[in-house]
Amino acid sequence: MIGQRDTVSGAHFAFTDRWGGVSAVPYEELNLGGAVGDDPGAVHANRELAAKSLGLDHTRVVWMNQVHGTDVAVVDGPWGASTDIPAVDAVVTARRGLALAVLTADCVPVLLADPVAGVAAAAHAGRPGMIAGVVPAALRAMMELGAEPQRIVARTGPAVCGRCYEVPEPMRAEVAAVEPAAHAVTSWGTPAVDVAAGVHAQLERLGVRDRERSAVCTLESGDHFSYRRDRTTGRLAGYVWLD
Repeated sequence: MIGQRDTVSGAHFAFTDRWGGVSAVPYEELNLGGAVGDDPGAVHANRELAAKSLGLDHTRVVWMNQVHGTDVAVVDGPWGASTDIPAVDAVVTARRGLALAVLTADCVPVLLADPVAGVAAAAHAGRPGMIAGVVPAALRAMMELGAEPQRIVARTGPAVCGRCYEVPEPMRAEVAAVEPAAHAVTSWGTPAVDVAAGVHAQLERLGVRDRERSAVCTLESGDHFSYRRDRTTGRLAGYVWLD
């Protein structure tokens, strides 16, 4: 259920795998995405199960309506029952104990926290969001709340790797013109993009030194959802919160 988990000075980071939930094929088992065609009741149950396994109250988790953009929402509590979840690709909070979540199935889940300032962020970085600057936008929002880059802890979770993310050569050139670190080649020798490498290069330039990248490639791993591999599939989640 929880494939990776890490705690640093009261900052908690966790990434799910696909197991331990109640969803049926092709979303088996722990699909946490509510907009992929799965039964809403199963998604709700899965979100409860995942939160419980992390010691969280599932009603105190902030989710996003992700659209591959760069908009950031600063939150101090969950969305109200009558509130439409806004179309954003990053959420930031200065509320300790409030968990932020990001959904992925090949894109890079980016979790950030400054334990001293008590500021956390979760961002969804696909190829479009990475080159548009969603991670720098999230970092700027954190800094406005008192975070400092040299104190920020960054973790990126399972995502399609540069050895597998094949793209046309013009697309690779377009991405590399913005972020050279994302230039990649597949294991079979064709043009590719490494989104996680691009994200980490951005964080490095912004002064974030405490960074770790998951070694899991979602396309290669049968324990993780992959949109590029399966098309109709579930969504993984990354969670970040502060004590």
